[in-house]
Amino acid sequence: MSPVAMKPVRIGILGAARIAPWALIQPSHEVPDVAVTAVAARDVDRARRFASRHGILTVHDSYEALLADRSIDAIYNPLPNGLHGRWTIAALEAGKHVLCEKPFAANAKEAEAVATVARRTGLVTMEAFHYRYHGLTRRMLEIIASGELGAVRRIETRFCIPLPIKDIRWNLRLAGGALMDTGCYAIHLLRTLAGAEPTVRAAAAKVLSPGVDRLMRAEVDFADGRTGSITASMLSARLFSVGVRVIGADATMEVFNPIAPQFYHSLVVRSARGRRKEQVARQPSSYLAQLQAFTAAVLKGAPFPTNVDDAIANMRVIDACYAAAGLPRREPTPAP
Repeated sequence: MSPVAMKPVRIGILGAARIAPWALIQPSHEVPDVAVTAVAARDVDRARRFASRHGILTVHDSYEALLADRSIDAIYNPLPNGLHGRWTIAALEAGKHVLCEKPFAANAKEAEAVATVARRTGLVTMEAFHYRYHGLTRRMLEIIASGELGAVRRIETRFCIPLPIKDIRWNLRLAGGALMDTGCYAIHLLRTLAGAEPTVRAAAAKVLSPGVDRLMRAEVDFADGRTGSITASMLSARLFSVGVRVIGADATMEVFNPIAPQFYHSLVVRSARGRRKEQVARQPSSYLAQLQAFTAAVLKGAPFPTNVDDAIANMRVIDACYAAAGLPRREPTPAP
């Protein structure tokens, strides 16, 4: 399907998720070509309160009704992990572009099924790895490509936070677990900086309940001899341990908070010549940059990196980590 001439792009939200104001509603106020016009939730009263709080004019009493609304051009899908695939496919079949929260699906097989529909319909289908659109990610890639670090030997990524035990992200039926939540970022950042796909050599997990990982560590190899690791936790003793270390033959680059750098970040390069610290200033937030990229893809057909092929590749690594750790692959949440 060719890019459309609609302005603004009218977006409906599936569910009254806590992430929606950060990821979509607030940045939409800074994108003239976007309007958030509708929301639907399983609890219609909750949807009404959400709509009233955020100035959304239309409330639908079901996800199906939202997708049937012909005044909507695109869907933001922040539903629980196990529902991502099903409702992204439903939105695409209804003729809507989709911005889907990470992880893209419950597993790689489901991601491939979503990609098949996305390719057939020609509609924009973006996985919401918002950090990928921030200038800090571009700067990390520039430093690696410049040769300043020398030949890269190893990349280590981590995303560890404390999460309340009652959060739905601990629910196996909803495809929960640390690797699916914080871990999908750690894997994506590793793949992005490596510019290649890893093979999982080993993985180990600690569980909160049967099958549900609270901590996942994995070691990976790349075909050219580089190695890497990911660490993901949702029951971390530290409040916020999020970062990456890229070890080269000549220097090491360490970055704190590459995931949401608009709040605070630092980039440090250390070598025998000394230490250099940088910050990427005067950038739109990662969420705003992501929404701008999504809008450009819908209106102009602009390319974007977090596409369906990238999503499938990320889910394959997630599946491989679970297999190596002896935990079950996540599955889509059964339809009621």
